[in-house]
Amino acid sequence: MEPDRRKIARAVEMILEAIGERPGRPGLKDTPRRVADAYAELLSGVSEDPCRILKALKGDKHDEIVLLRDIPLYSMCEHHLLPFVGRAHVAYIPKGKIVGLSKVARLVECLSKRLQLQERLTTEVADALVEAIGPKGVMVVVEAEHLCMTMRGARKPGTVTTTSVVRGIFRSRPATRAEAMSLIFRAR
Repeated sequence: MEPDRRKIARAVEMILEAIGERPGRPGLKDTPRRVADAYAELLSGVSEDPCRILKALKGDKHDEIVLLRDIPLYSMCEHHLLPFVGRAHVAYIPKGKIVGLSKVARLVECLSKRLQLQERLTTEVADALVEAIGPKGVMVVVEAEHLCMTMRGARKPGTVTTTSVVRGIFRSRPATRAEAMSLIFRAR
């Protein structure tokens, strides 16, 4: 479903008026349309099915850790409609099925382009992988800075929130979890 850009633009005009601005002045004249276009792009993951992204590759076998580190992510906090920016680290141990590496990065992007909570985003990435390919285990770690903490409220720039989700063998075998964590956080 395509967002209603006209409705977004009207809402932005109302916000501008509510804070004492004049939406028709030269610097703001096109702002409502620009914000509507930006929101349509930033929140485009709402209508995407994340499991459609993860197609298993046929014939390829691997039974050790597959890890994608430092996948950039940009999302919008659903509490304040402000961005949070960071990176995701996604590890899985296949059980007969692997997915293209770019598909894992696309999964993170798709789920990030929604109004989100970092905790839910972390869980959704792990759950989508489990559902799509049924691996022996999945570990997802997300590190992000939230502008709602940087620009307002606590006003603590540089604070990084880290969330993790472990499934399967990463949960049941501490040594396997430790190996993945050491690969994620190596040489930092």
